[in-house]
Amino acid sequence: MSIILVGYRGCGTTTIGQKLADRLWQTFVDTDDMVAKAAGKTIKQVFEEDGEAKFRELEIAAVRDACATSDHVIALGGGAVTRQENRDAVKQSGHKVVYLRCDPQVLLKRIESDPTTATTRPNLTTMGGGIEEIRTLLAVREPLYRQLLTFELDVSNLSPEEAYVHITRVM
Repeated sequence: MSIILVGYRGCGTTTIGQKLADRLWQTFVDTDDMVAKAAGKTIKQVFEEDGEAKFRELEIAAVRDACATSDHVIALGGGAVTRQENRDAVKQSGHKVVYLRCDPQVLLKRIESDPTTATTRPNLTTMGGGIEEIRTLLAVREPLYRQLLTFELDVSNLSPEEAYVHITRVM
């Protein structure tokens, strides 16, 4: 059985996922990385050059392939849950799903402090990536994260190390 981490950009699915995989002696897989590798370019470039529809098409294949694995820690891209095909793949996998919930203000601070965000991540709306964008998208995505979860962890005030310890205790 694998563990799937879901949550909004900046919540730590990748950072926590890598540490959790190391702790569990499992392989780490990030569906955003899978998409970038399949496209041969950054996610931002896929959005700019090919459009969001192409990105979502590649993402469906990545989520399907990741969910077919066992004994992995899988980080899902923040918007993957917005596609029914991806939610179905996660549900049908039988894997445990951890929703990494995080306060919008903390998400904004983390996103702004990540030096790679501007070069590798696209704007998600015309709102420009600020707190209103985060709140708007969370309003849509949070119920979808909760449809899938086995466990919810508030990571707003946790370090990645504290988060993966919490996850290992409940899984």
